[in-house]
Amino acid sequence: MTKRRPRLLYLAFYFPPSRASGVYRPRATANLLVERGWDVTVFAAPMSFLRDAIGSLDEKLLDSVDPRITVVRPGLHQFAWQRDLHDFGRFRGTFPHLARRSYDWGQKHVFPEHYASWGLASVRRALRMHARRGFDVVLATGNPFTSFGAAWLFNRLTRTPYILDNRDAWTLDLFNERPAFDEGHPALAWERRVLGRASNVVFVNEAIRSWHAERYPHAADRMMVVPNGWDSDTLADTVGPPTKILDGGKERRPRFSYVGTLTGNQPIEAMLEGFDRAREHPDLANAGLDLHGYLGFFKGADGSLHQRLATGLEGEGDGGQSLPPGVRYRGPVSKTELHDVYRNTDVLVFLAGGARYVTSGKIFEYMAAGRPVVSVHAPGSAAEEVLRDYPLWFNPGGLEPRAVAGSMVAAAKAAAGLDQRQLDEARSYAGRFERGVSLEPLVRRLTELADRGHAAG
Repeated sequence: MTKRRPRLLYLAFYFPPSRASGVYRPRATANLLVERGWDVTVFAAPMSFLRDAIGSLDEKLLDSVDPRITVVRPGLHQFAWQRDLHDFGRFRGTFPHLARRSYDWGQKHVFPEHYASWGLASVRRALRMHARRGFDVVLATGNPFTSFGAAWLFNRLTRTPYILDNRDAWTLDLFNERPAFDEGHPALAWERRVLGRASNVVFVNEAIRSWHAERYPHAADRMMVVPNGWDSDTLADTVGPPTKILDGGKERRPRFSYVGTLTGNQPIEAMLEGFDRAREHPDLANAGLDLHGYLGFFKGADGSLHQRLATGLEGEGDGGQSLPPGVRYRGPVSKTELHDVYRNTDVLVFLAGGARYVTSGKIFEYMAAGRPVVSVHAPGSAAEEVLRDYPLWFNPGGLEPRAVAGSMVAAAKAAAGLDQRQLDEARSYAGRFERGVSLEPLVRRLTELADRGHAAG
């Protein structure tokens, strides 16, 4: 008799075509599980929310989702994102103050997140599907953390085991390294509640796991670390040393690149000043720094950043807001086209906010590209644990511009002499963080839970 495929309900609000930074881990996990013989159903954000409310889409990313994955998009009440009176329903339009008080009451007494209606809609939809053909296990990823509440409620109603995957931290402010909420906030009670019934709780690095283990000792023995990784399907063509291009008989200028979303949490000015000083070195006099990525995660975010980067190109701008010579903001690049950026880059600049709790998924991709990497982040970043054994890492040890410049000069010299042996060593180290490798502990645990359910049934 043919063994029934294990069936997963994956609560992943940000899933392609969303371009949110956390979308790549769910995409890779769902694809990998389908390849391993799972029946995967993903509950994701409604398209109207991605398109109209936050303007956060990468349509090309949809092509990278395995067609065997079932994607369901439960509804979301967009109260918090409605700005136009024409979008208000009859009740809110007629009684706006009462509607606001009712909404705020729900945030305090039902679930403390704007996505709560999506969680309830997900549970209703999941129950109907479960009645027809049962799910064996639930995997919920946050943020938003409404997915955690939905997994908890579905478990209460069906006893289906669930795993919580923290791509982010709910009650810990990663950048300021302090609790995100005051004592007594309902998010704290909800976090304790959902952790209490979870079969496992997953974190992306040891520092975040340790913080939660100390705060929630009753769940510490079920906590595990599953680091982020890089996706071989989008970086398969990133091979070989950087191409040396002759320009007027001279080797082209060294090309530095930053790839990723740019936000106000990152030390952008330290990077720009460091690069400006690096160009004082004769070997880098004509060097260029290309910035590839969105400005903020949603439309309209980081307006000051947009003015600084999107309008100040190659020394053009006003009021001292222009970029230093050689720096260009290139705009966003699709995940599916990243191999071209990496192939044409000599040195990658790893720009990250925060410190000991922030790893950043982008660093794994950087290492897989096999390029020298210059760190521009506060000392003690969680990313240092990953980068320590990468053979092409250049660490200024802090954000002092002169030290950043020195690391950039050293990295450019290394890039100029990069050979296939060095590239192979770098990519060999990065290989341990390929998604299929890094996700293995999570896949193994999901399989154990599914098998246990089959045996009990």
